[in-house]
Amino acid sequence: MTSDPIVAALDIGTAYTTAIVATVHGDMPRTPRLKVLGVGHTRTMGLRRGVVSDIEEATRSIRAAVEEATRVSGVPADGLYVGIAGEHVRAMCSSGVVAISGDEITRPDVERVNEVSRAMAIPQDRELLHAIPQEYRVDKVDGIRDPVGMIGTRLETEMYLVTIGSSPAMNLRKAIERAGYRTRELVLEPLASALSVLTEEEKELGVVLVELGAGTTDLAVFHEGKIRHLGTIPFGGHTVTSDLVQGLGISQHDAEQIKEAYGCAYEPMVDAQQVIAMPASGAHGERHISRELMTHIIHQRMDEIFEKVQREVHLAGFTGRLNGGLVLTGGGASLEGIRELAADVFGLGVRIGVPGAKLDGLVENVTQPQFATVTGLALYGAHRLALGGVVARKASSLSGVGVDKLAGRVKTWLQDFF
Repeated sequence: MTSDPIVAALDIGTAYTTAIVATVHGDMPRTPRLKVLGVGHTRTMGLRRGVVSDIEEATRSIRAAVEEATRVSGVPADGLYVGIAGEHVRAMCSSGVVAISGDEITRPDVERVNEVSRAMAIPQDRELLHAIPQEYRVDKVDGIRDPVGMIGTRLETEMYLVTIGSSPAMNLRKAIERAGYRTRELVLEPLASALSVLTEEEKELGVVLVELGAGTTDLAVFHEGKIRHLGTIPFGGHTVTSDLVQGLGISQHDAEQIKEAYGCAYEPMVDAQQVIAMPASGAHGERHISRELMTHIIHQRMDEIFEKVQREVHLAGFTGRLNGGLVLTGGGASLEGIRELAADVFGLGVRIGVPGAKLDGLVENVTQPQFATVTGLALYGAHRLALGGVVARKASSLSGVGVDKLAGRVKTWLQDFF
């Protein structure tokens, strides 16, 4: 049995449920790495657009994925870092201001202003998921990332608050509990994916992360190193499959099969003469389907999804400010031609976000865009455990003041997490 800390993560997507068990090692606490020990992957049942619609079915999917990951790893999963997303996610900015009584701004002053900005009334049917400081302002001088040690009389902050629906969150936790596991923490999926596939330079320059899921398409805009906007488009891979069913007159199963085998999102890349032979099934004999027609259907839907993402970015005020380009991830990012179509629509540099950095062990099992969220959740957990472990190990040998200082550094680092 390994002596390194264990982290387990769970991504319950609309199409697939994936679990990872890994150990945390490396240069802790600032740059921990993961050694992937086990991965579990199964089709999801009981979810619709990222929200639990059947607890019993969802429970079975969760149990199957986590059991496979723990069986491969040989390590039990104690608590899970779990992703959450969907149309119930809301984000808002809140500001706070405090007076500085001493000669310079201290860490308690920063904590005080953060508490003030977090103290926004949250409706009873919602819960606060993340509170992420954007920037600080000292005596009307803005753009300050860490004001500790500066001279001033007035300290302000802008806080980015992410809330989720209480009911979806409770049902998700309930399904996990019924499967026999404990939810250590819920984490917004686009933020987890960002930890896995975005670079610090991209986040600084301005980048939009687009997660092409089965039920929804989620987006996150980063600029000057911080999360600035979140959005959800209620269309995804399942919408594309439904379009193929309608447009080609084929079954749901056949539509999924040919989309995975021959799907392309960009019409100029396809030979107009190519046909796809469909095996005989039910009342239908063997048929031939034009790949150009299939690609046209996919192209039109994905173009619409990207146009909606572009509109979100424009309404958020970030058109022309994304010098880091566009990063596509999620299962839909594996579709042929998706990068070319996105580049055409956005007029930006586009890359496919694939996990791999900060990972060791069974890396080959997770180096696909669909694993961005679950690896990001595990990395989030790794940082939490690494920081917690440092506090625990040093608490016994440090004075009370030393522990407070260390806890302050931990809080400071976590403020910069997203």
